[in-house]
Amino acid sequence: MPEAEKYLDLPLEEVIGDRFGRYSKYIIQERALPDARDGLKPVQRRILYAMLKDNNTADKPFRKSAKTVGNVIGNYHPHGDSSVYEALVRMSQAWKIRHGLVEMHGNNGSIDGDPPAAMRYTEARISALAQEMLQDIGKGTVEFIPNFDDTAEEPVVLPAHFPSLLVNGSTGISSGYATDIPPHNLGEVIDAAIQLLDHPDSPLETLLSFIKGPDFPGGGTIQGVKNLKQAYETGKGKIVLRGTANIETLRGGREQIVISEIPYEVVKANLVKRIDEIRFDKKIDGIAEVRDDTDRSGLQVVVELKKEADAQSILNYLYKNTDLQVTYNFNMVAIAEKAPQLLGLKSLLSAYIDHQKEVVINRSRYELDQATKRQHIVEGLMKAISVLDELISLIRQSNDKGDAKQNITQAFGFTEAQAEAIVNLQLYRLTNTDIETLENEAESLEQTIQHLNEILNSPKKLVQTIKKGLKSIKKTYADERRTRIEDEIEELKIDLQVMIPSEEVFVTVSRDGYVKRTSTRSYSASNDERPGMKDTDDLQFFQEMNTTETLLVFTSHGHYVYIPVHQLPDIRWKDNGQHIGNLVSLDQDDHIVRAIPIRSFSEEQYLIFFTKNGIAKRSLLKDYQAQRSSRALIAVKLKEKDTLIDVVLTDGTHDIFFATKQGYGLRFAETDVNVVGLRTAGVKGIALKDGDEVVSAFTASQEEEGYLYSVSQRGAVKKMKWDQFPKSSRSKRGLTMLRELKKNPHVLVDITKATTQDVLMLQTEDEVIHAISGKDIRNYDRYQTGSYVLDTDTHGAVKHMWRYVDHETTE
Repeated sequence: MPEAEKYLDLPLEEVIGDRFGRYSKYIIQERALPDARDGLKPVQRRILYAMLKDNNTADKPFRKSAKTVGNVIGNYHPHGDSSVYEALVRMSQAWKIRHGLVEMHGNNGSIDGDPPAAMRYTEARISALAQEMLQDIGKGTVEFIPNFDDTAEEPVVLPAHFPSLLVNGSTGISSGYATDIPPHNLGEVIDAAIQLLDHPDSPLETLLSFIKGPDFPGGGTIQGVKNLKQAYETGKGKIVLRGTANIETLRGGREQIVISEIPYEVVKANLVKRIDEIRFDKKIDGIAEVRDDTDRSGLQVVVELKKEADAQSILNYLYKNTDLQVTYNFNMVAIAEKAPQLLGLKSLLSAYIDHQKEVVINRSRYELDQATKRQHIVEGLMKAISVLDELISLIRQSNDKGDAKQNITQAFGFTEAQAEAIVNLQLYRLTNTDIETLENEAESLEQTIQHLNEILNSPKKLVQTIKKGLKSIKKTYADERRTRIEDEIEELKIDLQVMIPSEEVFVTVSRDGYVKRTSTRSYSASNDERPGMKDTDDLQFFQEMNTTETLLVFTSHGHYVYIPVHQLPDIRWKDNGQHIGNLVSLDQDDHIVRAIPIRSFSEEQYLIFFTKNGIAKRSLLKDYQAQRSSRALIAVKLKEKDTLIDVVLTDGTHDIFFATKQGYGLRFAETDVNVVGLRTAGVKGIALKDGDEVVSAFTASQEEEGYLYSVSQRGAVKKMKWDQFPKSSRSKRGLTMLRELKKNPHVLVDITKATTQDVLMLQTEDEVIHAISGKDIRNYDRYQTGSYVLDTDTHGAVKHMWRYVDHETTE
């Protein structure tokens, strides 16, 4: 029998936790996050080292990118070729990296998001600045480790003779960590590093006098110096980054917006498409054409405006609603001391300086060792020339090279290394001039050894050496700052009244919550047909409005939705509208109770709210002018188990009328309800008996002549004169409107204001809607039952009544 299978009986959570922990550590340390010392991720470091080993340097011809990718995969980075090539390409893209580390011939992508050509078509080589990162790598400056298959060695970190992490920035997402380090100006970063070298205790404020802020390759403007300081102090923060746009006046008085710089990491093609969508959808009025005129001379996107358009407001709208202005989030996470850390500006510079000190010390030790060995050889050669005749004679008498070395060592006291150099000496070196060369070399070596010892033994000399190298790189490679910095974040003022295309439209809101706006042309072509909606649905609101106006939609949970008319979905008259739940997020059991058109919020008007539990609240209309329409806002604070049943707009001179389920009606002046703020609850409007609730509430002018139509669940409808309800004061029970019956009593379902010319719609439990003409209903007093207009035995009890909204009035 075969040997029994061996296995470990371990809890699943322990196995998964252990394996994911290993995976996370690998992703964090070996793939996604840069090293704080050289600013490179492992794949970037391996690409540069592989190109150096292949002699693919800035002073040599370009080589096929495929060759570099193959070398990297075969020797150092056993992953997909596409990921290696993408990393290679990114290091060459001038719009993504402040100072390119790779030079590339061929299509390496574009700022429009176009992909690069395949690696078999493009050619690449290390840039001159990248060679500064690799300089002295063969002088023992950094640690090397075996590669993945132990056939070669690779560096753990590059010498990096400039602060690459801050200069070029980095972005990446790993397991549990992400990093976003913006690029900076090379000259500013080097100045700050020199300051920290000279004064290690320099505060952040001093460093910020050198580093003004990020310097993005695409330019733009940063706003918010206060936020910058916080980001540099903690490593986390956000700034506003705005593209550069100017308003130009054309011949004839028309204006155009010319965009010459866009924010970092924004895809230009997407930005142009978004601006053109705003023009096409008529989100704002005034944009005539959007054109991308970018060419070899530079980036240029032109937004041509219509005559009389408000250019500044349109530009502010583009800043606010497109990626022409973005928020950049600092998250400066890097690998420091073999672990991911959130680092501030000073910590990042300190990590680089500590690394440079180690690199220069290791290089000095290596060069000192080489110089000492050479000095020893030179001393031997000089001594050999002084006894040249005897030396030649002794070598000629020797049997072979080994015998010659042994003979001259015994005769003249040369060391093994000196003897080796002597026997390998070429004959032309035995001239008189060569002794002078050796003497000069010996003198030079003495000075070099002295200099290297000073670096190793004097911290001051070490700092001077690092500073000298940094200044040299700054002089050779630094350029002017491209990104401007402004102290404050500009408040974007947008005059929507000017920019919104003024157009008369028909706005409808259905009882089930479907909203839309319809052009006058589509409405005129309908021949007075019923608008598109479900058979069981009906209009709650219908009115001709202007696109510059606003619709306030109130819901039963006490919320309201602020909808500028131009933002309503533009849908044909015969098609169903869009449910309001698609525009804003509402609770599942929430529904619309009222839609109110608003021409202007500046007028002295009031909103009065009525709830099922008899609460009345009066607030100023202007308090409900919202800045955003992306979510439902609180209109009235409701107590538990209370719901909003209606909202009305008044001028402050009306009377309020409450009607309850048990048939009580109360009328009082709206001034009895004090004006309160937005997030308040209101006051008691009517005193309710136990088990009673408000079924309807509305306002009417104090001199209004009209009728109240009421309906009970048994289908009894009656018409009452408004003056049957004398004015009282709030918080009373009111007057009864139903005759008391012991058997099958009437319950008030609804009551509404209407004229004899109106049509009343009654909905029964079988969901059938019945139309009743107002002129067919007789007058009754408060105590009478009314006329039975429906067979409730057939259709079920009446659920609701409303006044029909025709195409010229609202409910």
